[in-house]
Amino acid sequence: MREAELLSCGYSYHTQRFYNSHRNGLTTYLFRLQTEGTCEALCRGTHYRLQSGDLLLLKPGDEYELRIGDTDEEGRISSGDYFLFCEGTWLDEWWNRRSRTAVNRIGTDDKLLGLWRQLLLEKRRGPKEESTELIGYLLRGLCLYLDRAISETAPADRSAFTALRLKRFIEEHATVTFKLEEAAEHVGLSLSRAVHLFKACYGKTMIQYALEIRLNTAVERIKYSSMTLDQIAETCGFASYSYFHRVFRARYGTSPARFRAAETGAEQHGAP
Repeated sequence: MREAELLSCGYSYHTQRFYNSHRNGLTTYLFRLQTEGTCEALCRGTHYRLQSGDLLLLKPGDEYELRIGDTDEEGRISSGDYFLFCEGTWLDEWWNRRSRTAVNRIGTDDKLLGLWRQLLLEKRRGPKEESTELIGYLLRGLCLYLDRAISETAPADRSAFTALRLKRFIEEHATVTFKLEEAAEHVGLSLSRAVHLFKACYGKTMIQYALEIRLNTAVERIKYSSMTLDQIAETCGFASYSYFHRVFRARYGTSPARFRAAETGAEQHGAP
């Protein structure tokens, strides 16, 4: 048995009733992330109603039944999910690192979905073209990312989960121009409630967190890219170079140009 082997991976979308049963127990690990609609699942003797953002994690031997048949307000059946079956010695070790519940509410993080899609696309290449080594590392990465997502959303508190969605929205949009109202609308809150919730959960404002991300991104581009400082300011979400210069100096005690010179040993184009 390999350390981390992906046996099957895909995306399912159901518009008709569907039923699947493993009453005698699964023979491999099963990961399933509900992304659209709802479904019913029976796992380890407990009945669950899965909604978008619910992650199902099951191990070999777990009883599992899946039932799709609920209709939406317009009378349509709708259920979408990413799934995979896997096995391996590394997966055994990873699974036993912590106590794992069958269902975890983690949301539909774009980074997580991107990693899952990459696994899916690599698996679709077929036995002759797929890279088992690459798939193995991608699968490990997915497992570790799932652990992070679970730890970030535990305990299962609605307010904490909403704050996490705000945090992820800011992470995704910090380097482009966005309004706080857009972040609040994304999670279904008023602006004042969103601002208060984020500050209560993370001890900083949404603007402060967005600024941290912009500055961290700017530092990486100063160190490792040939972009001008004006380009870095623009692509990191700063409205102007003068504003970028001011907040950078306030954070690091020096100008972006001098910071770059110290890192690279050579002066670069840009305002001092």
